[in-house]
Amino acid sequence: MNKLYSAGKQAIVGSLKVKKGEKLLLVTDKQKMPVAEALAFWAKKQGAEVTTYLMTETLRPITGPTSTFKTMIEQANVTMYMLDARVEEKPFRGFMVANGAKFGRICMMPGITVDMMERLVNIDFSKMDALTKKVIRFMKDCPEVRVTNRLGTDITFSVKGRKWENDNGDISKPGKHGNLPAGECYTAPVESTFTGRIVVSLIDDKIGRGEMIFKKGVLVSWRGKGIEEIMKGIGSDPTGRVVGEFGIGTNKGAKICKNMLEAEKAFGTVHFAIGDSYGLGKNKSKFHFDGLVEKVTLTAGRKTLIRNGVYLLK
Repeated sequence: MNKLYSAGKQAIVGSLKVKKGEKLLLVTDKQKMPVAEALAFWAKKQGAEVTTYLMTETLRPITGPTSTFKTMIEQANVTMYMLDARVEEKPFRGFMVANGAKFGRICMMPGITVDMMERLVNIDFSKMDALTKKVIRFMKDCPEVRVTNRLGTDITFSVKGRKWENDNGDISKPGKHGNLPAGECYTAPVESTFTGRIVVSLIDDKIGRGEMIFKKGVLVSWRGKGIEEIMKGIGSDPTGRVVGEFGIGTNKGAKICKNMLEAEKAFGTVHFAIGDSYGLGKNKSKFHFDGLVEKVTLTAGRKTLIRNGVYLLK
């Protein structure tokens, strides 16, 4: 068994725990077919009914589901999404997350590659899970969080009363939404407390530094090519300008790269999203865009969790 098929087994058997008789929907494109084939192989081995939905390039960008696709996702116990991330397709991805979790469970893998499968999915998740739980305990209910870095980031906010999610690779229960590769914990900041400046090095797979200024949870000004492109897509929709997520990377093997799916899991990074809060905060939106902040110093009250990109937790 090669590394890709070993990773496929970890995803299907270990993370999603696909069972005999379940219906699995794989949403892929031509570039991801080797990954889709490995996943389908193990799902079939588990006795699942597998349907592959191949998105042709001639139909992209796709902004909404067809009537047939709506029926397919409603009938699926497990949905796996692998298309490359594209700004225009955010509403479709939002539909996938909401409905995949509503009717079953969903694994989002936008832009997944064979290398990422072999390097970041074909692993023992237990150590990563243990660290992530420590981070959540450290941060939980903190009334004053501050994130800074040498590029000029300086943002403060509260997470008091907000639920934390552990993205540890366990996507086995109905209603669950998770990523592979896994390795982060996340919540929604208390919107009214979220004020300051964020300097991002990557925003939703658009490389290049950008700046975002927030006042009481609302994005009031910005600059940078990637951010400007995203804001054009959001247009006048006010829900797309509200902070929706604060996440902390906990996957030791993840690297800062052009793919946000991997970069947001990297050690020493945090990420913030504008748009939908996945039910963890007050904001609901068809948009959700993540911005990566690297080499951070992260403090919770008077205690420091990360200093210049290095974890201080033992």
